[in-house]
Amino acid sequence: MQHLGFSTNKLKIGSFDFTCCEGCQLQLANKEETLPEFLDLLDIRNFREISSERFDDYDIALVEGSISRSDEVERLQAIRKQAKILIAYGSCACFGGVNSLKNHFPPDECVHEVYGDSPVETLPVRRISDVVKVDFSIPGCPVSKDEVERIVVSIATGAMISLPKYPVCVECKQQLNTCLFDLGEVCLGPITRAGCNAVCTTGKTACLGCRGPAEDINYRSFRELVKEHGLSLDEMEEKLRFYNCFEEFRDDES
Repeated sequence: MQHLGFSTNKLKIGSFDFTCCEGCQLQLANKEETLPEFLDLLDIRNFREISSERFDDYDIALVEGSISRSDEVERLQAIRKQAKILIAYGSCACFGGVNSLKNHFPPDECVHEVYGDSPVETLPVRRISDVVKVDFSIPGCPVSKDEVERIVVSIATGAMISLPKYPVCVECKQQLNTCLFDLGEVCLGPITRAGCNAVCTTGKTACLGCRGPAEDINYRSFRELVKEHGLSLDEMEEKLRFYNCFEEFRDDES
């Protein structure tokens, strides 16, 4: 739980994208049923999906995407210098996201695969907190519209803000879903932070852990669960690597 010590009637806010698909920003822009009320709390200073106007004075910066070029480092540092509060939102910003898969291959090979012989600068993918101080993180791929709105409203009103500590399995059971392990799927729900309302598993799609690790997870027990169901540890490792959320646990196999 965290209090960012900021309260105002009209928040000056900017939303910025780096290496990403901009899906998290679109989540906010597309929520038509609550968007007018949400925007009424805000003074939008920079948000490409919502307004063509650009201003450099803002109190809160919402930052989407990972960092993969030197010019992005400079731009992010400038945003951090201006913002009183910087929020990383989306799995790419919080963990590196799908973009981090590039880090497992030689950089030149990745560039050639996509751009051919055209020279393109690229660096190992980093999360936002690897470059600047992050005041709060909102994970997800994409983020939950309701969660982002709730957190921004909490900042506007000076309320405490927090993310669920328990795993997706809790929400999955609340939906009365059949466990995907019993259906022969490796699912990261037992170790992934809740807050998505188990949207993937309710649709019979295994959790890939886009919200990162829940608090106090038992990684060893999770590995044993995979083994007990006769499922592939290689598949488990592939899913753990997908969003780059579980590196600290994957490195500890003892």
